[in-house]
Amino acid sequence: MKQVQFDMIAKTLFGLEQVLENELKLLGATSVKQGVRNVRFRGDRGFLYKANLCCRTALRILKPIYFDKVKTADAYYHSLSRLPWEEYMTIDSRFSIQVTQSVPMFRNTMFAAQRAKDALVDRFRKKQGNRPSVGREDPDITFFIHLSPKGMEVSIDSSGKPLNQRGYRTETNIAPINEVLAAGLVTLSGWKHTSSLLDPMCGSGTLLIEAAMQACNIPSQINRKQFAFEKWNDYDADLFATIREAMLNRVKECFVPLVGYDKAPSAVRKAQQNIEAANLSDYITIQRRDFFKTKKDHPEQHLHILTNPPYGERLTVDPDVFYKQMGNALKQHYQNTDVWMITASMEGLKNFGLRTSRKIKLFNGKLESRLVYYQIYSGSKR
Repeated sequence: MKQVQFDMIAKTLFGLEQVLENELKLLGATSVKQGVRNVRFRGDRGFLYKANLCCRTALRILKPIYFDKVKTADAYYHSLSRLPWEEYMTIDSRFSIQVTQSVPMFRNTMFAAQRAKDALVDRFRKKQGNRPSVGREDPDITFFIHLSPKGMEVSIDSSGKPLNQRGYRTETNIAPINEVLAAGLVTLSGWKHTSSLLDPMCGSGTLLIEAAMQACNIPSQINRKQFAFEKWNDYDADLFATIREAMLNRVKECFVPLVGYDKAPSAVRKAQQNIEAANLSDYITIQRRDFFKTKKDHPEQHLHILTNPPYGERLTVDPDVFYKQMGNALKQHYQNTDVWMITASMEGLKNFGLRTSRKIKLFNGKLESRLVYYQIYSGSKR
């Protein structure tokens, strides 16, 4: 039987919209269109399962179910009272509602969420004589409402826990990088899985794990225990099992070394534990080394460096000194290397001593950052 196509929204981080658009197209999405921190697309139920399982740079996948051109708070409540919530949940479902707004319809979004909850439970009481419960912790079903100048859009969350929570990170250091951002950095850096990859300040190993998963074509959510769509009324367990098996059949070997250095024994231990939890110990090697005291292991071979060096709360030394040391180490000991680095320390970068070939604006948590690219040539640039 032919599956029905419908609209979906993939949420992402600022600066990764193009990466996510390309991902969705490669997976088979249609009518793909970028927004700000989101990408809209179309697909069927099976594609919703596949997008959740495989998208590396999506935070969650939403399915829009209702739209109305409401302009006032009263119209908002009355409109939501007409929404057939009972088609998407039962009286026993524990639910949650989250609201965002780009228009000042409500003084705060918590009040807007409360009014939406009132509309939902009032409808259930009227229709069924009873009401479902709010699920503050781990709800069965979550609705997202977005209020914009165009009106109100209600979506149902198909993911559950955000998709950056891959399930492999059992140990973290201070301010670990978001897995979705890490996956985006691997793609934006243009690593083609043909040259060695080094993270010289690897922390808990997230960049290396995401790189290995991409190189091996391992679905990003392979370690996840459950998705929200598994609690939907129309969940098709056989279809999901078929899609999961098809995606696993595409997994392949990675034949280039992925290496991480960190001088802190605790970071080395945590990275190794996370790599083991991701079942990637065959592909990634972690070594306790101080990058500033290292040299390139194979000077004649091209090397790809991708790193999230310490800055802000993670940097206990003078950033000017740190970045000068780092630039000097690269120039002296890492020729014939592409260096990609994300940093929020713009002042520190001024002391790096190398000219950037590219800068990409991103956010690492709440910190405005730049992904910068340096080409370290062998001999003169000419």
